[in-house]
Amino acid sequence: MNALLQLSEEERKRGVVAFSSGNHAQGVALASKLLGVRATIVMPEGSVASKVEATKAYGGDTVAREIADKTGASVIPPFDDERIIAGQGTVGLEIVEEWPQVETIVVPLGGGGLLSGVAVSATALKPKVEVFGVEPRAGNDGEQSFRSGKIVTIEPPKTIADGARTLAIGVRNFAIIRERVRNVVSVDDDALLDAVKFAMYRTKLVIEPTGALG
Repeated sequence: MNALLQLSEEERKRGVVAFSSGNHAQGVALASKLLGVRATIVMPEGSVASKVEATKAYGGDTVAREIADKTGASVIPPFDDERIIAGQGTVGLEIVEEWPQVETIVVPLGGGGLLSGVAVSATALKPKVEVFGVEPRAGNDGEQSFRSGKIVTIEPPKTIADGARTLAIGVRNFAIIRERVRNVVSVDDDALLDAVKFAMYRTKLVIEPTGALG
């Protein structure tokens, strides 16, 4: 939503295009629908069917070709973008406002948009809070990058956490993560399944594996 709100009226008329395996796609599609902006979403083959259907329901066209150059639409990246980082940073703002005594925040890590955004906002409001990133062990490019001090690119990971199947952290995101995140760790898929079951049976919440990372 934040990225779309910063577009000019002329840019909104030309529409937007986003690429995502599902979560960012749904967010852009819904925000576009609310603002009356045409959204074209590029999703990879093999995307979770429910996310594809939800994206379509929100008004986004699912395609797999270059759009922006042909139509003049504005590209809304999934994570490596200041507008996205700022928008996702509102999560950290809400956490600190609703729970002032918070000492530790654990955030799912894919491309780094959510983690970097939360890290910026939370530590700005509460400097002593510690922020941790968690990603699937099969796709631990973030953990490797954090340890080595440089961005590590991996092969497409096979994990049930489909929202964290990124190949590398974004450049802007990594700079923030190195500065403001306490540590980045990874967990295997069995642990994610246990977390999903715990949330369902103990808290009556239905969460996806990517969300269980946090």
